[in-house]
Amino acid sequence: MRHTEVLVIGGGPAGLSATLEAASLGCGVTLVDGDLALGGQLIKQTHKFFGSKEERAGTRGFKISEILLEELENLKGRIKVHTNCTATGIYKEDGVVSCVIGEEKYFRIKPERIVMATGAQERLLPFPNNHLPGVYGAGAVQTLMNVYGVLPGKRVLMVGAGNIGLIVSYQMIQAGVEIAGIVEAMDKVGGYWVHAAKVRRLGVPIFLRHTIKEALGNRTVTGALIQEIDDRFQPVGEKKRVDADIICMAVGLTPTCELLWQAGCEMVYVPQLCGHVALRDSFMRTSLPDIWVAGDAAGIEEATAAMVEGRIAGLDAARSLGKGDKADLEKRLEELGRRLGDLRGGEVGQKICQGLACCSVQGWGV
Repeated sequence: MRHTEVLVIGGGPAGLSATLEAASLGCGVTLVDGDLALGGQLIKQTHKFFGSKEERAGTRGFKISEILLEELENLKGRIKVHTNCTATGIYKEDGVVSCVIGEEKYFRIKPERIVMATGAQERLLPFPNNHLPGVYGAGAVQTLMNVYGVLPGKRVLMVGAGNIGLIVSYQMIQAGVEIAGIVEAMDKVGGYWVHAAKVRRLGVPIFLRHTIKEALGNRTVTGALIQEIDDRFQPVGEKKRVDADIICMAVGLTPTCELLWQAGCEMVYVPQLCGHVALRDSFMRTSLPDIWVAGDAAGIEEATAAMVEGRIAGLDAARSLGKGDKADLEKRLEELGRRLGDLRGGEVGQKICQGLACCSVQGWGV
């Protein structure tokens, strides 16, 4: 049986940030991540981040990942990292977590504190022939292009005009891929206008109030049928054929929360946060006093918010172990709370704040 003061599950922006803060206060931290390399979604993101200088505005996502990993290297004496390692279960009776490295090595670990930064899963839509080779999630397309340098195809139909759909469309255009069109079920673009304006200036049609009805092709995708829908999402008018060898789905994410359920955290369904999330206090502490949550696992937001949440969770987990100076920690946590509030300004932030009101508690009374 292994032991650690803080176990961080997930090595994306939230998990890395939590690890850095806990280790900076002297905690022994074990970080496990299922991917072959740390960084999560950051390593796929070639676009520049928005926000303030504090949140590294103007820096590309993969560069932010490199900065975090450099900080991790400086604290490596306190941090044990296991990549290609999946946390497969957590046992309520004793708090032990089971992990598998690859498909062969198994170990159990007893942490004093846990930060769940397990990220999110892509949503997909059901439609005829969505099993055909050529139907991708947007995350898979980003991985192919931005991590491995492989073009997914020649002509793409994008489904979803949120930030991910718009950004990935623009990245594919930059890589030489033709975008046949972007299909969006809502009556307006869901992503930032700056991203929508980029693809529109390049001549990409955005089909608002449309949905995909069917993928065409026998062995691989050769096109798709799309159709207009009304305000009750019912089909109207004739189906239109769009020729494409790739259909890319960018229809949202859902928090990955299985381990939180297993642990016995109090959960609630919050549509504004895109799924079931754990109840938490302002320091990201869940209903279980030894478990914190951060990042997309706590509700779908931007990576900048995930990093700030991770820092809050890491600091508070360390504080609960008696680490650090009390007054200094209170000051740092207050400052991080302010930064998080600033990130949630604007129209998109209003929706997030509405969701947070459904899953936030003032304190756990411990």
